Amino acid sequence: MSSELASNFRTLHEQDSVLMLPNAWDVVSALLQQRSGAKAIGTSSAALCWSLGYPDGSQLPSTELLNAIRRISRCLAVPLTVDIEDGYSFTPDKVADLAAAIREAGAVGVNIEDGAGPSELLAEKIAAIRRRMGPEDLFINARTDVYLRSLAKGQEAMSMVVERARQYSAVGASGLFVPGLTSLQEVTHVAAATPLPLNLMALPGLPTSDELRSAGVRRLSVGPALFLSAYRKLLDDTVTFLQGDAAAMFTNSLQFGDMNELCSQQSRAAA
Repeated sequence: MSSELASNFRTLHEQDSVLMLPNAWDVVSALLQQRSGAKAIGTSSAALCWSLGYPDGSQLPSTELLNAIRRISRCLAVPLTVDIEDGYSFTPDKVADLAAAIREAGAVGVNIEDGAGPSELLAEKIAAIRRRMGPEDLFINARTDVYLRSLAKGQEAMSMVVERARQYSAVGASGLFVPGLTSLQEVTHVAAATPLPLNLMALPGLPTSDELRSAGVRRLSVGPALFLSAYRKLLDDTVTFLQGDAAAMFTNSLQFGDMNELCSQQSRAAA
């Protein structure tokens, strides 16, 4: 089943359509996304960290990460990819160890980022992962933060992204993730300049999915946006309750029986 999921995940990036990839942070969020029709699910590093009480930014202990991935993957029938930030280490071999453990835990892909560091370091990490696992085993989505961190602008930013894509592709990356890239003209240029499937992150002002597909985008994820939206409602409902209104939280809410049955189905399947 695991090898089938890995093959399916690669195929989803080769189609003439945009893979709409929601980001989960625990079992129930992933199950609800699967029930909604998601063909694959990714974790959001920030959302998963926050759900476990840790800040984003390579602060989550690897044991916590792996336990969370085991719980989520055990319940899913669709491919799962995991955001591992910068790999939680500066040492490429240790990053490869983590990627192998993520694969063993049931995921079929990882996101790994260059952040504010040198692109050469991420290239070394990708190469180390690829030495450990073949392209059929793990989809490595190389994330570059050129736009997200405003490392450059305009033509310089596009050139920097294309050069990093070349570096990452040469050492075995499977895809390119460019969060913060929103200009349709620049998206079109980047997609045409790299053979790697292009992944963007949903942000205000981003073109429509049809426009992105025509521009060459193959994957669209949402980062922590769903988590932030869900917890905004939790916060608002809690404040309203504390102010004496106990009815507001029952408006447009999920049903107890539906949630219990959703988890019961997964419990029976895992038994």
